[in-house]
Amino acid sequence: MTTKAVMALLLLVTAGLCLLITIGGLSLLEGGPGMAFACFVYVALYVIFALMVLRWSRGALPVSAAFSILLLIFAAVAAPSWFSRDKAGFDTALLPDTLIGTLLVLMIPLQIVVIVVAMIAFNQDWHVEEERPIGSGEDYGAQPPDEQRSPQPA
Repeated sequence: MTTKAVMALLLLVTAGLCLLITIGGLSLLEGGPGMAFACFVYVALYVIFALMVLRWSRGALPVSAAFSILLLIFAAVAAPSWFSRDKAGFDTALLPDTLIGTLLVLMIPLQIVVIVVAMIAFNQDWHVEEERPIGSGEDYGAQPPDEQRSPQPA
């Protein structure tokens, strides 16, 4: 239960941070509206993954880990360029360039934590269910509870 909540929280924090970075640097985003659409789809996918995790869907865990690996790579490649934009002649974004760079640097350890927690949660076998009969179980061939606990006379 705790792993499920932590995983959903991490996915929602990632979605929020991605949204903040995307909106903050939207005016400078290369690739036009298509790239902006892709960034917003990425945010939506993380929200969907969080909802799937809250519904105990184990299949969302490896997929979210894979997306986190991609996001980690993008953040690691993009962060240094935001810090080198402090020279004259560069356009300004909605958020300060160093803030966007700092958010991207924070994204890297966050994605490592998402990957680790996803793999821990995946190993918890969320898909396994234990069947238990309703009532005392006598209808299914089980002994009544007091006969199971008391030793049988020889």
